[in-house]
Amino acid sequence: MSKQRHNPKIAVTLSIVPGLGQLYNRHFLKGATFLLLTVAFVVSFYQFLNIGYWGLLTLGEIPRLDDSRVLLAQGIISLIITGFVITFYVLNLINAYKEAVKIQQGRKRDNLQKSFRDGWDKSFPYVLVGPGLFLLIFVVVFPLLYMILLAFTDYNLYNSPPKNLLNWVGFENFISLVTVPIWRDTFFSVFSWTIIWTLVATTFQIALALILAIFVNDPRIKFKKFIRTVLILPWAVPAFVTILIFAALFNNEFGAINNDILGPLFNQTIPWMTDPFWSKIALIGIQIWVGFPFVFAIFTGVLQSISKEWYEAAEVDGASSWQKFKSITFPQVMFATAPILIMQYAGNFNNFNIIYLFNQGGPAVRGQNAGGTDILISWVYNLTFETQNYNMAAAISIIIGLIISGFAFYQFRRTRSFKEEGEM
Repeated sequence: MSKQRHNPKIAVTLSIVPGLGQLYNRHFLKGATFLLLTVAFVVSFYQFLNIGYWGLLTLGEIPRLDDSRVLLAQGIISLIITGFVITFYVLNLINAYKEAVKIQQGRKRDNLQKSFRDGWDKSFPYVLVGPGLFLLIFVVVFPLLYMILLAFTDYNLYNSPPKNLLNWVGFENFISLVTVPIWRDTFFSVFSWTIIWTLVATTFQIALALILAIFVNDPRIKFKKFIRTVLILPWAVPAFVTILIFAALFNNEFGAINNDILGPLFNQTIPWMTDPFWSKIALIGIQIWVGFPFVFAIFTGVLQSISKEWYEAAEVDGASSWQKFKSITFPQVMFATAPILIMQYAGNFNNFNIIYLFNQGGPAVRGQNAGGTDILISWVYNLTFETQNYNMAAAISIIIGLIISGFAFYQFRRTRSFKEEGEM
């Protein structure tokens, strides 16, 4: 066969069966390997993929014999395997076409050793990240897909496998969140409190940290190291220990805040644990206490890195303290810490620990299936592990994920640090 008559289109067409295109290009070892891998894959995975896709479509047909949860998992694994196979298949087509073009142009063919060396050099980075990527797919992607698909089923306490089969219900769970009275009232109540909790608690902890960092960084302040150490101490204590201690202090029956402070001084106590309003006040206060030392440490580092010459130049120009803060301190601090502060908001949006450890999201609220201080993530926990409304918990989790990812992406895109990184 002459070089000019060697047709890349024929190579690609033959590569519909992986390996044949490489054999056409006279790469016999590669072609035989691809062909062998294809046959081995079909023999080994045909039955698994067949059941996986059948289970994904039907979720089973015979109660007690077919477990919809297992079929759903097998279907997702089939999708992941299919993704890998499609990638390999496309690479096979591209390889057959490129090699055929080389032969048609009369370019010298690489020997086996050089081909192997070039292939190893190109694939080396992928070999390094491959194990991590493989682990990531089954630790992160698989549960994520499982949760997403679960949101479109009727999996709850009264319809759980293997006694019953699950059914695909489309967007019914999402529609129920805004149409069924008990779900609608609870969802909007919890969602509103989650937004307020995130904005108020996070903003106050950042503001407190910034004020303290500026004060401590003032040249007139003595014993800076000692003061900074004291202010960072709350960070040294594990957060769950701090929350449990505060839960004891705020306890209505034996808490020191009521019994030793408010009672003796004002002859009045506050129902911190049983009134939703006061529980929310206590939670915001605790979060400020737990969260400000971390931000304070970051702000302190940034403030110490700002050149003193800028302030000296501003003083020569007659700038006031407020003008120096507005034009120098605040922009520099925000530029360096904006991504971290954004993550503080995102973290508090899903701050499950403090809500659960303080009073398990309570107190109960009439007409709702969530507690008075539950945020979305703690409500999802209750729906999953206490009332077993897996479908609704999955639907709410998707909403949480969309909010967090959308907010983080939008804010990161607006930060100067992100833009300048993209311009590099």
